[in-house]
Amino acid sequence: MVALKDILLQVLLAGSAVVLIPLFYLGLSKQQVIRHNHIDKVNYSFTVTSVLSMLLCLLFALSESTETLPVSLSIIPVTLAVLYCNPRIGAALSLLHILFYFLIAHPYNLYGFFLHTGIFLYPIVWLSAKRFKHNTSSGQMRTVIGLIFAEMMVSGLLRVISFSSDTAFSQTFLILSGLGYMAGALVAGGLSQLWLERMKHYRGMEQHLSEVHHHYITETEKLHQILNAVPLSIATVDTEGRIIFVNEIMKKTAKEQLPCTSANNLIGQHASQFVEQEQAEKMEHSIHQAIAHGEANVLTVRYGSHVFLSRTVPIYAYTQNGSKIVSGAMLIIQDITELEMLRSELDNVDRLSLVGQMAASITHEVRNPMAVVRGFLQLMQEKSPESLDHYYRIVLEELDRANSIINDFLSLAQNRIAEKEESQLHDIIHELSPLLWADANLRGQSIELMLDHNVPKLNLNAKEIKQVVLNLARNGMEAMNEKGVLTLETRTDGDKVELCVHDTGPGIPPVKKEKLFEPFFTTKAKGTGLGLSMCQSIVERHNGTITVESEEGRGTTFKVAFQR
Repeated sequence: MVALKDILLQVLLAGSAVVLIPLFYLGLSKQQVIRHNHIDKVNYSFTVTSVLSMLLCLLFALSESTETLPVSLSIIPVTLAVLYCNPRIGAALSLLHILFYFLIAHPYNLYGFFLHTGIFLYPIVWLSAKRFKHNTSSGQMRTVIGLIFAEMMVSGLLRVISFSSDTAFSQTFLILSGLGYMAGALVAGGLSQLWLERMKHYRGMEQHLSEVHHHYITETEKLHQILNAVPLSIATVDTEGRIIFVNEIMKKTAKEQLPCTSANNLIGQHASQFVEQEQAEKMEHSIHQAIAHGEANVLTVRYGSHVFLSRTVPIYAYTQNGSKIVSGAMLIIQDITELEMLRSELDNVDRLSLVGQMAASITHEVRNPMAVVRGFLQLMQEKSPESLDHYYRIVLEELDRANSIINDFLSLAQNRIAEKEESQLHDIIHELSPLLWADANLRGQSIELMLDHNVPKLNLNAKEIKQVVLNLARNGMEAMNEKGVLTLETRTDGDKVELCVHDTGPGIPPVKKEKLFEPFFTTKAKGTGLGLSMCQSIVERHNGTITVESEEGRGTTFKVAFQR
């Protein structure tokens, strides 16, 4: 019974190397578990538990209180460590095994050293280690059983030789105890190997599950980032039409359109709250069609002054047998308010363009009979008494004024493509100078030219630019009283060339300044309101801009900027 007790104790101590591994994991902190990978954790934990196991085996085997002189099974954890761990750990454990014997055994002898350490089998274990790692599970089991059997055969032989002369133990007792130790060692080694393989399997599954979970979290976060970066309002709903996710644009839109609802309160609500009450039924029907029938559909909805284009698409989930079912729907909502306004403006532009073309044709036809009327009036004036010249002059002036209005209207309505050539802006101004000086002298005004010598040549239509300069200059002179000064200035500003026309008139009120370039708006008693509109049209055809700066009591400045 004492021998059986010693055998069972040695078996338990030898097998504790693998049994203690899970307890060792529990002792690690979460940071340590995360920091080490699966292989490092197995090597590290198995090393510590193997050292503890072989130390306990040697302590109990070499205890002075034992009466049966048992054999130490510390060779089992050493063998498993050499086979499963890396060579450095195997070498360290082998040396520790020998060192522990010399530290614990007292007195020690050569037979006891060979018996308890199994050093004879070290070379075979080391030679089997490399092949063991690449073998199958069944092959590994055979290797472990074979090595332990060989170790126990050598230990049993040494035991018989060592104690054959001792009359305290019968030969039958020695043989039975040897067979008992061999059976116990095989059981301990086999079960330990199975336990290690099972732990490796579960640890591998755990690591794989952790990697899958990490990949899932990464892909989910990536998907959220993509959905938040998309410039569209996106929401997903479950099979009951309740919101389960909204992206950042949807939160922003909801905050603007639903000021009483926070972004957190959106989750769990029905998607029909995004539209007005009379359109809620259409939204619910659209979601129902996507969930019940898997149909994608588009719906235009309104909320207040905004117009939204809502596209509803089904979301599919896959079952375990590989079939797919609808698990919800996605709402992709785009704010098309500006697009609708632009479409409406384009419709208006098309209608105005048609009206402009008709008006241009009509005015062109009207100008021809007016020319005939003017010719006959001049002929009648020559044959009429001089007392009627005053009346003829008034009629001719009004005809000329009407013709001027028609010319300005035609220039504005035609919006033709200007043929440009490389020209010097200063040359155009110098050609107009005599005409401008003549007009200024009649009004008692003066003109100043401030021309920058560094102004480069530009691609201009000289005839149209003359029309702009002449119109702006005459507008300025008409706005000034006697002794007024009109300044024409050119300068370069970065990649632009600016023409500034400044007058010393009374200035323009801010209310009127906003409407200056509108057709038929004028600040003059007899103005047509087409001059500045025509100037703006010409400047825009030259890819330029025209702006006005005015301060009441200090004059007005028109700035025309051309790209170089």
